[in-house]
Amino acid sequence: MNAKSADTDNTWVDKDDAPELTDAWFEQADLRKGAKLLRRGRPVSSSPKISTTLRFDAVILEAFKATGKGWQTRMNDALHEWLKEHHPVV
Repeated sequence: MNAKSADTDNTWVDKDDAPELTDAWFEQADLRKGAKLLRRGRPVSSSPKISTTLRFDAVILEAFKATGKGWQTRMNDALHEWLKEHHPVV
């Protein structure tokens, strides 16, 4: 096979020059359905989160951040718990 890359002057002469197609390579490969690129990663949520800007007292923010990675999720969970007691419709 003799194919020329569009963005280089290199010529592919030997099939042994091709990269090895490992499981890791396939995990990183783009998945397409026809010409459409299918999205990789986390599936679309039925209740997506909304980005916003809030102001908290420093002590509140420091306390949640001190709990380590995932502190924003834990803060969201704490607010859900508060809503259960104060606004039972949710």
